[in-house]
Amino acid sequence: MDITILGIESSCDDTSAAVIRNTTLLSNVIASQAVHVKYGGVIPELASRAHQQNIIPVVDTALKEAGISVDKLDAIAFTRGPGLLGSLLVGTSFAKGLSVAGNIPLVEVNHLQGHILSHFIDLPDREMPHPDFPFLCLLVSGGHTQIVRVDSPLEMQIIGTTIDDAAGEAFDKCAKVMGLPYPGGPVIDKLAKEGDPNAFAFARPHVKGEFDFSFSGLKTSFLYTLRDEVKRDPDFVEKHKADLCASLQHTIIDILLEKLIKAANTLGIKDIAIGGGVSANSGLRNAVAEAGRRRRWRTFIPELKFTTDNAAMIAISGYYRYCNGMISGLDTAPAARIEEML
Repeated sequence: MDITILGIESSCDDTSAAVIRNTTLLSNVIASQAVHVKYGGVIPELASRAHQQNIIPVVDTALKEAGISVDKLDAIAFTRGPGLLGSLLVGTSFAKGLSVAGNIPLVEVNHLQGHILSHFIDLPDREMPHPDFPFLCLLVSGGHTQIVRVDSPLEMQIIGTTIDDAAGEAFDKCAKVMGLPYPGGPVIDKLAKEGDPNAFAFARPHVKGEFDFSFSGLKTSFLYTLRDEVKRDPDFVEKHKADLCASLQHTIIDILLEKLIKAANTLGIKDIAIGGGVSANSGLRNAVAEAGRRRRWRTFIPELKFTTDNAAMIAISGYYRYCNGMISGLDTAPAARIEEML
Protein backbone atom coordinates (compact mmCIF):
# COMPACT_ATOMS: atom_id res chain seq x y z
CA MET A 1 0.00 0.00 0.00
CA ASP A 2 1.38 3.41 -0.97
CA ILE A 3 2.06 5.94 1.76
CA THR A 4 1.90 9.66 0.93
CA ILE A 5 3.63 12.17 3.20
CA LEU A 6 3.59 15.97 3.20
CA GLY A 7 6.83 17.38 4.60
CA ILE A 8 7.14 20.89 6.07
CA GLU A 9 10.51 22.54 6.79
CA SER A 10 10.87 25.92 8.54
CA SER A 11 13.91 25.61 10.78
CA CYS A 12 15.79 28.71 9.60
CA ASP A 13 15.22 31.05 6.65
CA ASP A 14 13.83 28.72 3.97
CA THR A 15 10.14 27.81 3.88
CA SER A 16 9.72 24.48 2.14
CA ALA A 17 7.04 21.88 1.51
CA ALA A 18 7.38 18.54 -0.28
CA VAL A 19 5.28 15.50 -1.07
CA ILE A 20 6.59 11.95 -1.33
CA ARG A 21 4.85 8.69 -2.16
CA ASN A 22 6.76 5.97 -0.33
CA THR A 23 10.36 7.07 -1.08
CA THR A 24 9.64 8.78 -4.42
CA LEU A 25 9.66 12.58 -4.45
CA LEU A 26 6.61 14.11 -6.15
CA SER A 27 7.31 17.78 -5.38
CA ASN A 28 9.72 19.95 -3.43
CA VAL A 29 9.01 23.68 -3.20
CA ILE A 30 11.35 26.15 -1.47
CA ALA A 31 10.84 29.86 -0.79
CA SER A 32 14.10 31.56 0.21
CA GLN A 33 14.31 34.83 2.13
CA ALA A 34 16.48 37.53 0.51
CA VAL A 35 15.70 40.00 3.30
CA HIS A 36 18.64 38.77 5.42
CA VAL A 37 21.36 39.53 2.85
CA LYS A 38 21.64 43.22 3.73
CA TYR A 39 22.14 42.34 7.41
CA GLY A 40 24.93 39.84 6.79
CA GLY A 41 23.10 37.05 8.61
CA VAL A 42 19.69 35.63 9.47
CA ILE A 43 17.50 37.88 11.63
CA PRO A 44 15.21 35.51 13.59
CA GLU A 45 12.21 37.84 13.84
CA LEU A 46 12.29 38.63 10.13
CA ALA A 47 12.65 34.94 9.35
CA SER A 48 9.55 33.94 11.33
CA ARG A 49 7.48 36.71 9.72
CA ALA A 50 8.55 35.59 6.26
CA HIS A 51 7.60 32.01 7.11
CA GLN A 52 4.12 33.21 8.04
CA GLN A 53 3.77 34.86 4.63
CA ASN A 54 5.22 31.95 2.66
CA ILE A 55 3.94 28.78 4.27
CA ILE A 56 0.40 28.67 2.83
CA PRO A 57 1.38 29.34 -0.80
CA VAL A 58 4.38 27.01 -0.53
CA VAL A 59 2.32 24.09 0.82
CA ASP A 60 -0.44 24.76 -1.70
CA THR A 61 2.07 24.75 -4.57
CA ALA A 62 3.72 21.54 -3.36
CA LEU A 63 0.37 19.73 -3.23
CA LYS A 64 -0.67 20.98 -6.67
CA GLU A 65 2.67 20.05 -8.26
CA ALA A 66 2.38 16.56 -6.76
CA GLY A 67 -1.23 16.23 -7.92
CA ILE A 68 -2.28 15.35 -4.37
CA SER A 69 -5.24 16.67 -2.37
CA VAL A 70 -5.07 17.03 1.40
CA ASP A 71 -7.53 14.17 1.96
CA LYS A 72 -5.09 11.76 0.25
CA LEU A 73 -2.27 12.42 2.74
CA ASP A 74 -1.37 9.66 5.17
CA ALA A 75 0.68 11.93 7.44
CA ILE A 76 2.19 15.39 7.83
CA ALA A 77 5.88 15.44 8.74
CA PHE A 78 7.28 18.66 10.19
CA THR A 79 10.60 19.87 11.50
CA ARG A 80 10.42 20.01 15.28
CA GLY A 81 14.03 21.18 15.64
CA PRO A 82 16.77 22.14 16.02
CA GLY A 83 16.57 25.64 14.57
CA LEU A 84 15.26 29.14 15.21
CA LEU A 85 12.41 28.90 17.69
CA GLY A 86 10.15 31.43 15.99
CA SER A 87 10.64 29.82 12.58
CA LEU A 88 10.01 26.34 13.96
CA LEU A 89 6.86 27.59 15.68
CA VAL A 90 5.37 28.69 12.36
CA GLY A 91 5.91 25.31 10.72
CA THR A 92 4.82 23.34 13.77
CA SER A 93 1.65 25.39 14.23
CA PHE A 94 0.70 25.12 10.57
CA ALA A 95 1.26 21.36 10.60
CA LYS A 96 -0.94 21.01 13.70
CA GLY A 97 -3.71 23.12 12.17
CA LEU A 98 -3.72 21.09 8.96
CA SER A 99 -3.63 17.89 11.01
CA VAL A 100 -6.73 18.89 12.98
CA ALA A 101 -8.58 20.17 9.91
CA GLY A 102 -7.95 17.04 7.89
CA ASN A 103 -7.73 14.47 10.70
CA ILE A 104 -4.23 13.57 9.47
CA PRO A 105 -1.52 12.08 11.74
CA LEU A 106 1.48 14.24 12.70
CA VAL A 107 5.10 13.08 12.59
CA GLU A 108 7.87 15.16 14.14
CA VAL A 109 11.29 15.12 12.49
CA ASN A 110 14.80 15.95 13.66
CA HIS A 111 16.16 18.40 11.07
CA LEU A 112 19.68 16.92 11.21
CA GLN A 113 18.41 13.37 10.70
CA GLY A 114 16.52 14.70 7.71
CA HIS A 115 19.80 15.79 6.09
CA ILE A 116 21.21 12.30 6.64
CA LEU A 117 18.16 10.49 5.27
CA SER A 118 18.04 12.67 2.15
CA HIS A 119 20.25 9.96 0.65
CA PHE A 120 17.19 7.69 0.51
CA ILE A 121 15.03 9.95 -1.65
CA ASP A 122 14.19 8.57 -5.09
CA LEU A 123 13.17 10.67 -8.08
CA PRO A 124 10.20 9.93 -10.35
CA ASP A 125 12.46 9.10 -13.29
CA ARG A 126 15.10 7.10 -11.45
CA GLU A 127 15.98 5.31 -8.24
CA MET A 128 18.94 6.99 -6.59
CA PRO A 129 21.93 5.07 -5.17
CA HIS A 130 21.50 4.51 -1.42
CA PRO A 131 24.15 3.68 1.18
CA ASP A 132 23.99 0.34 2.98
CA PHE A 133 23.75 0.19 6.76
CA PRO A 134 25.83 0.89 8.69
CA PHE A 135 27.28 3.97 7.03
CA LEU A 136 29.00 7.14 8.19
CA CYS A 137 27.64 10.57 7.38
CA LEU A 138 29.71 13.74 7.64
CA LEU A 139 27.04 16.30 8.46
CA VAL A 140 28.27 19.85 7.83
CA SER A 141 26.12 22.97 8.04
CA GLY A 142 26.12 26.50 9.38
CA GLY A 143 25.26 25.37 12.88
CA HIS A 144 26.45 21.76 13.12
CA THR A 145 29.47 19.67 12.22
CA GLN A 146 29.16 15.99 13.10
CA ILE A 147 30.19 12.50 12.12
CA VAL A 148 27.19 10.22 12.54
CA ARG A 149 27.11 6.43 12.47
CA VAL A 150 23.84 5.39 10.86
CA ASP A 151 22.66 1.85 11.61
CA SER A 152 19.11 2.25 10.29
CA PRO A 153 16.72 5.10 9.39
CA LEU A 154 15.83 5.30 13.09
CA GLU A 155 19.17 4.39 14.72
CA MET A 156 21.89 7.03 14.58
CA GLN A 157 24.81 7.77 16.87
CA ILE A 158 26.89 10.96 16.88
CA ILE A 159 30.50 9.78 17.21
CA GLY A 160 32.17 13.12 16.55
CA THR A 161 31.07 16.75 16.81
CA THR A 162 32.47 20.26 16.91
CA ILE A 163 33.40 21.54 20.34
CA ASP A 164 32.95 25.19 19.28
CA ASP A 165 32.18 26.68 15.87
CA ALA A 166 30.73 24.67 13.00
CA ALA A 167 32.44 24.55 9.60
CA GLY A 168 29.73 26.73 8.06
CA GLU A 169 30.19 29.34 10.78
CA ALA A 170 33.91 29.48 10.06
CA PHE A 171 33.21 30.10 6.38
CA ASP A 172 30.60 32.79 7.02
CA LYS A 173 32.50 34.66 9.75
CA CYS A 174 35.73 34.75 7.78
CA ALA A 175 33.84 35.85 4.68
CA LYS A 176 32.27 38.71 6.61
CA VAL A 177 35.67 39.95 7.77
CA MET A 178 36.83 40.01 4.15
CA GLY A 179 33.78 42.06 3.19
CA LEU A 180 32.20 39.28 1.13
CA PRO A 181 28.39 39.12 0.80
CA TYR A 182 26.21 36.81 2.89
CA PRO A 183 26.05 33.86 2.79
CA GLY A 184 29.82 33.69 2.63
CA GLY A 185 30.36 29.98 2.05
CA PRO A 186 29.33 29.89 -1.63
CA VAL A 187 31.34 33.05 -2.36
CA ILE A 188 34.47 31.58 -0.77
CA ASP A 189 33.95 28.39 -2.77
CA LYS A 190 33.81 30.38 -6.02
CA LEU A 191 36.86 32.54 -5.25
CA ALA A 192 38.86 29.55 -3.98
CA LYS A 193 38.90 28.10 -7.49
CA GLU A 194 41.03 31.07 -8.59
CA GLY A 195 43.50 30.99 -5.68
CA ASP A 196 46.46 29.03 -4.29
CA PRO A 197 45.39 26.73 -1.43
CA ASN A 198 48.94 26.75 -0.06
CA ALA A 199 49.40 30.53 -0.08
CA PHE A 200 48.65 30.92 3.65
CA ALA A 201 48.96 28.60 6.64
CA PHE A 202 46.28 28.79 9.32
CA ALA A 203 46.07 27.11 12.73
CA ARG A 204 44.84 23.52 12.87
CA PRO A 205 43.06 22.20 15.97
CA HIS A 206 44.22 19.58 18.44
CA VAL A 207 41.21 18.35 20.42
CA LYS A 208 40.79 15.52 22.91
CA GLY A 209 37.85 13.80 21.23
CA GLU A 210 39.06 11.19 18.76
CA PHE A 211 36.59 12.24 16.08
CA ASP A 212 35.71 15.73 17.33
CA PHE A 213 36.27 19.00 15.47
CA SER A 214 37.24 22.56 16.37
CA PHE A 215 37.16 25.60 14.09
CA SER A 216 37.48 28.44 16.60
CA GLY A 217 41.28 28.46 16.47
CA LEU A 218 41.30 28.42 12.69
CA LYS A 219 38.90 31.35 12.61
CA THR A 220 41.04 33.31 15.09
CA SER A 221 44.22 32.53 13.14
CA PHE A 222 42.55 33.80 9.97
CA LEU A 223 41.46 37.03 11.67
CA TYR A 224 44.94 37.67 13.12
CA THR A 225 46.52 37.11 9.72
CA LEU A 226 44.24 39.69 8.17
CA ARG A 227 44.79 42.14 11.01
CA ASP A 228 48.58 41.95 10.80
CA GLU A 229 48.76 42.07 7.00
CA VAL A 230 46.26 44.92 6.65
CA LYS A 231 48.40 47.03 9.00
CA ARG A 232 51.23 46.73 6.50
CA ASP A 233 49.09 47.01 3.39
CA PRO A 234 45.52 48.38 3.58
CA ASP A 235 44.74 46.74 0.22
CA PHE A 236 45.96 43.30 1.34
CA VAL A 237 42.55 41.62 1.36
CA GLU A 238 41.61 42.85 -2.10
CA LYS A 239 44.98 41.80 -3.54
CA HIS A 240 44.96 38.33 -1.98
CA LYS A 241 41.24 37.54 -1.69
CA ALA A 242 41.34 34.45 -3.90
CA ASP A 243 44.41 33.00 -2.13
CA LEU A 244 42.86 33.67 1.29
CA CYS A 245 39.67 31.88 0.26
CA ALA A 246 41.55 28.96 -1.25
CA SER A 247 43.78 28.53 1.81
CA LEU A 248 40.86 28.82 4.24
CA GLN A 249 38.75 26.32 2.32
CA HIS A 250 41.66 23.90 1.94
CA THR A 251 42.31 23.97 5.69
CA ILE A 252 38.67 23.42 6.64
CA ILE A 253 38.34 20.50 4.22
CA ASP A 254 41.56 18.94 5.52
CA ILE A 255 40.26 19.14 9.09
CA LEU A 256 36.97 17.51 8.09
CA LEU A 257 38.58 14.75 6.04
CA GLU A 258 41.20 13.90 8.64
CA LYS A 259 38.53 12.99 11.20
CA LEU A 260 36.24 11.33 8.66
CA ILE A 261 39.05 9.08 7.41
CA LYS A 262 40.02 8.24 10.97
CA ALA A 263 36.43 7.31 11.87
CA ALA A 264 36.02 5.16 8.76
CA ASN A 265 39.27 3.31 9.43
CA THR A 266 38.54 2.80 13.13
CA LEU A 267 35.01 1.49 12.58
CA GLY A 268 35.79 -0.38 9.38
CA ILE A 269 32.92 1.27 7.50
CA LYS A 270 33.22 1.75 3.74
CA ASP A 271 29.92 3.47 2.89
CA ILE A 272 30.50 7.20 3.43
CA ALA A 273 27.98 10.02 2.88
CA ILE A 274 27.99 13.77 3.35
CA GLY A 275 25.06 16.09 4.01
CA GLY A 276 24.06 19.57 5.13
CA GLY A 277 24.49 22.98 3.57
CA VAL A 278 28.30 22.86 3.42
CA SER A 279 28.09 19.61 1.44
CA ALA A 280 27.31 21.89 -1.52
CA ASN A 281 30.92 23.13 -1.37
CA SER A 282 32.65 21.94 -4.54
CA GLY A 283 36.01 21.54 -2.82
CA LEU A 284 34.54 19.27 -0.14
CA ARG A 285 32.55 17.26 -2.67
CA ASN A 286 35.65 16.67 -4.80
CA ALA A 287 37.83 15.86 -1.78
CA VAL A 288 35.40 13.28 -0.41
CA ALA A 289 35.00 11.69 -3.84
CA GLU A 290 38.79 11.50 -4.24
CA ALA A 291 39.26 10.07 -0.74
CA GLY A 292 36.66 7.46 -1.62
CA ARG A 293 38.51 6.44 -4.77
CA ARG A 294 41.79 6.08 -2.89
CA ARG A 295 40.29 4.14 0.00
CA ARG A 296 37.73 2.13 -1.98
CA TRP A 297 34.79 3.71 -0.20
CA ARG A 298 31.33 3.86 -1.67
CA THR A 299 30.72 7.60 -1.46
CA PHE A 300 27.31 9.26 -1.49
CA ILE A 301 27.26 12.93 -2.34
CA PRO A 302 23.80 14.56 -2.44
CA GLU A 303 22.43 16.46 -5.39
CA LEU A 304 22.80 20.19 -4.79
CA LYS A 305 19.04 20.64 -4.36
CA PHE A 306 19.14 18.32 -1.34
CA THR A 307 22.06 20.01 0.43
CA THR A 308 20.23 23.11 1.60
CA ASP A 309 17.26 23.07 3.96
CA ASN A 310 14.37 21.42 2.11
CA ALA A 311 11.17 19.60 2.94
CA ALA A 312 11.99 16.54 0.83
CA MET A 313 14.39 15.37 3.53
CA ILE A 314 11.74 16.02 6.19
CA ALA A 315 9.20 14.00 4.23
CA ILE A 316 11.52 11.00 3.77
CA SER A 317 12.44 11.02 7.44
CA GLY A 318 8.75 11.29 8.31
CA TYR A 319 8.01 8.34 6.03
CA TYR A 320 10.31 6.01 7.99
CA ARG A 321 8.98 7.25 11.33
CA TYR A 322 5.36 6.86 10.21
CA CYS A 323 6.03 3.32 8.99
CA ASN A 324 7.29 2.53 12.50
CA GLY A 325 4.23 3.98 14.21
CA MET A 326 5.99 7.09 15.53
CA ILE A 327 3.05 9.50 15.63
CA SER A 328 3.28 12.86 17.42
CA GLY A 329 0.65 14.49 19.58
CA LEU A 330 -0.79 17.99 19.31
CA ASP A 331 1.11 18.89 22.48
CA THR A 332 4.47 18.52 20.69
CA ALA A 333 6.48 21.73 21.06
CA PRO A 334 9.26 22.98 18.77
CA ALA A 335 12.81 22.61 20.10
CA ALA A 336 15.48 25.17 19.28
CA ARG A 337 18.39 23.01 20.48
CA ILE A 338 19.15 19.41 19.71
CA GLU A 339 19.52 18.66 23.45
CA GLU A 340 15.83 19.49 23.93
CA MET A 341 14.85 16.70 21.53
CA LEU A 342 16.62 13.87 23.36
